[in-house]
Amino acid sequence: MALIDALEPGENLVLTRDGASIATVSSTVDVVQGAVVDRGASEETGDQAPLDDEGVTVVATAMKLSTAARVALSTQLGEDYVVLDMHAAPATTDVLLIPPGSPQLIAALRSMFPKARVIVTEIEDHELGIQYSGPVRRLLDAGAEAYLPPANLPLLARQLDYTLNHGREIADGAATRPQIAPAAGPADPDDE
Repeated sequence: MALIDALEPGENLVLTRDGASIATVSSTVDVVQGAVVDRGASEETGDQAPLDDEGVTVVATAMKLSTAARVALSTQLGEDYVVLDMHAAPATTDVLLIPPGSPQLIAALRSMFPKARVIVTEIEDHELGIQYSGPVRRLLDAGAEAYLPPANLPLLARQLDYTLNHGREIADGAATRPQIAPAAGPADPDDE
């Protein structure tokens, strides 16, 4: 992070993994930590040694996000992460964030990033103008009361009881936007 913070306008920092360049971070006037340049760019500075990314988790996003959004996500994750657009990400990417889609999409992306852990996510960030809703959010917006994640019958019973008896208490019975229920509520109502 110290190398990124020290970049002057027009300077580049090349990230490598196993000797191969995986990303270039460029200094810009508007962005404190630089901007990601796609892997097609070949402007490596001869006077600066490539940065070894050992210990850094490379996260690629398969949804269109602005540079500001990727920088914000990277900042929230911490200095052990770098967040890139999938088109600028190397095949050795560690994590691939994707919006809800088809099994065919996942298979195609997995072939592009064979080592990546594929994580399906919905993103809603009004400040950055991001809205990637999936089928669950669309069903809730259409009027469904709640979503209970997959569970066996005992866990489903606890989730349903919690949603029916405690969800309204939290919302005070008011008409609020339905939330996606937690994976598990309290095992016993007396545990609260």
